[in-house]
Amino acid sequence: MPVGPMLVSATTEAAAKPVRVCHLIHELGPGGAEHVLVDLARVAPPAGIEMRVLSLMPLGAHRYPQMLRNLGVRVDSLELASRWDPRGLRRAVRLLRGDPPDLLHSHLKHADLVAAYAAPRLGIPMVSTLHLIEDEVGMVGRFKRSLGARARRRRAARTIAVSDAVRDWYLDCFAADPTGVVTIRNGIPAPEPVTAGGRKAGRDEFGVADGDLLAATVAIFRAGKGHDDLLAAAARLGDVPIRFVLAGSGPEEERLRGRVLTEGLEGRVVFAGFREDVSGLLGAADLVVHPSHADALPTALIHALAAGVPAVATQVGGIAEIVGEEAGILVPAGDPAALAEAVRRMAEDAGQRQRMGEAARARFAAHFEGAAWARRLRALYEEILAEEPGSA
Repeated sequence: MPVGPMLVSATTEAAAKPVRVCHLIHELGPGGAEHVLVDLARVAPPAGIEMRVLSLMPLGAHRYPQMLRNLGVRVDSLELASRWDPRGLRRAVRLLRGDPPDLLHSHLKHADLVAAYAAPRLGIPMVSTLHLIEDEVGMVGRFKRSLGARARRRRAARTIAVSDAVRDWYLDCFAADPTGVVTIRNGIPAPEPVTAGGRKAGRDEFGVADGDLLAATVAIFRAGKGHDDLLAAAARLGDVPIRFVLAGSGPEEERLRGRVLTEGLEGRVVFAGFREDVSGLLGAADLVVHPSHADALPTALIHALAAGVPAVATQVGGIAEIVGEEAGILVPAGDPAALAEAVRRMAEDAGQRQRMGEAARARFAAHFEGAAWARRLRALYEEILAEEPGSA
């Protein structure tokens, strides 16, 4: 059930009484769901949302807790020994009881269990967001997945799917009430335009010669993200003047670096490391390549829309909901030959890149602009609170 006009009617200015929302998440290390909270914190106050974030695991030395605090968000931790530590149930209640929020908003199955326990004991409603399509799991994984689904079905006033693909998967897998599962696609704050000087500096940083193209990929280096397919495609494109810039970090990075050296791709593939300024990188790019094997709603492609950069991406999960038919080329996952051919087509047609880039900006403004995303969430929160007698 995609969110319709009723849920976008919240006022654009902060209400006299903001909705106080505590977001529960398993941890605040590098990851898509974790970064969504940072993006939301940047646009929540004007929509009348007062955020607080509670991590199940220790905060450690990760970047996101301090980024959230710099944005005025209170960040706490339950200091659990593991994501499944049962002590988190009562710790959450004790921590929040003195100053309870209006709602609990949980992210990912570990936090769903804690929120489902804490919400009724605090006398407040619970909302859950589905950030993933969890198809390829073994017996233990299916059991854990079912625990999260059971918690949502019993306690969540609404379950938010970040794409229609996620919603369809969830309703296919679990006996959830369709009226309680809504689609609200994530957004990001509108980026500052990249100047000509900034674009040149970005291209110079990665050694992109005049007349050559820069193809950017932004993703954590882990299994399933398709980096091996990208390297195989790059090897097929030796006659195309293009440099592939891979931004990110993760457990697969060392192996991928070794493959680049072994296959003699070091002159064509550059590792850019973790980049907080994704918009700056994409502002220097001519196209984005996203070869993932599974993705619910990749934020990197939303950044590509905002930057006006066309995409070559795989047709999995919610990717088509971002790119559409006009802002890029979609190919089957796990097919380096198709990936290479799509990159070649994009590289050889500057007019196509320009048309798709303009369409990308239009799609961002219409569907993924951060302020509108925050207003949709605020409207949903208000709808839920109106259904809950005695809630704030």
